[in-house]
Amino acid sequence: MNAKRIFQLAGLSGALAVGLGAFGAHGLEALLIQNGRVDTFQTAVNYHFYHTLALFGIGIVAALKPEWKGIAFAARCMILGILIFSGSLYVLSLSGITWLGAITPLGGLAFILGWSSIAYFSFKNC
Repeated sequence: MNAKRIFQLAGLSGALAVGLGAFGAHGLEALLIQNGRVDTFQTAVNYHFYHTLALFGIGIVAALKPEWKGIAFAARCMILGILIFSGSLYVLSLSGITWLGAITPLGGLAFILGWSSIAYFSFKNC
């Protein structure tokens, strides 16, 4: 995965985070209140944004340091974390399917692996 692809995915992820955040605050508010999941949905949006920004930062590193081939692994971890962590919380918030909360930590592990790999590649390459 090259810098261009990482930037493209960060842009799409950021747009999706804004859209879901706005839609959750306005169009889905009644459903989220009914399901008792306003805070859960907000957590999903927050982590989606945080890790989209991390993905953007990884894209900057990939553009400035193309020799850091392994940095794409960190990008994949962030994307996987967004999909599993935030995705499971989005679906849980809207559907009330509580067992989805059991897979959310797997997304958290992907985030941890992504952040750890950033540290690893910086130690290895700097």
